[in-house]
Amino acid sequence: MSQTSAPDSRPSGRAAPPAGRRTESPVVELNVGGEFYTTTLGTLRKFPGSKLAEMFSSPAKACLDAEGRFFIDRCGTYFGPILEYLRSGQLPTQHIPEVYREAQHYEIKPLIKHLEDTPQIFGEQVARKQFLLQVPGYSENLELMVRLARAEAVAARCSRVLVCLVRNEKEDANCADALRSLEANKRSVVKFGPWKAALDISDLLDCLNMDIKAQGYQVCYSHNSPLPAKVSDYFYTFSFSWW
Repeated sequence: MSQTSAPDSRPSGRAAPPAGRRTESPVVELNVGGEFYTTTLGTLRKFPGSKLAEMFSSPAKACLDAEGRFFIDRCGTYFGPILEYLRSGQLPTQHIPEVYREAQHYEIKPLIKHLEDTPQIFGEQVARKQFLLQVPGYSENLELMVRLARAEAVAARCSRVLVCLVRNEKEDANCADALRSLEANKRSVVKFGPWKAALDISDLLDCLNMDIKAQGYQVCYSHNSPLPAKVSDYFYTFSFSWW
């Protein structure tokens, strides 16, 4: 008759982890906005000070999806190039503005610096931004233009917004009477300037046109003004088409 031997109670060479304690695995499965990635903790922690390094310095605090993957609520499409840079240092060659935005979100400073040297980001984020910083109240006036256009859009196919551009104090003084007359006639005008830097008016007009179109509006501008010839050079009409 055979006998069943009792379980060996002798300690093995490796102690089991305490009950309820999860052993940290170096391999990490990620769900980034519905796209799945597999990488390592070392890769995610490559740049101390980044949001990813901070997020995975204590994975127990991270958010998990239904399958137990670490969940990051960002666009997964552009996380791939971010991960490839962390793995190998390979710089992205496509979707540069979108990857740049994600790199800023994750605060991966070396990648941000590399991308700011690319023509796409240097032109848009560095050169153009510095240009617009020299125009006082640019963002506020841009928002005002859109608000005025929308206010005049009721039962109209097109809205027109009058813009005044003055480069210096002398031009500002030349336009003062015309601006007072327009105000007395309840005609809204969005005034840019004066500014101290040597800015080209055509570049500023192109920036306004570009930034309004980037918001999804159909717009164009023209240099026609109902004002006297001596001041008409300072006024432009932006036309918003609604259908």
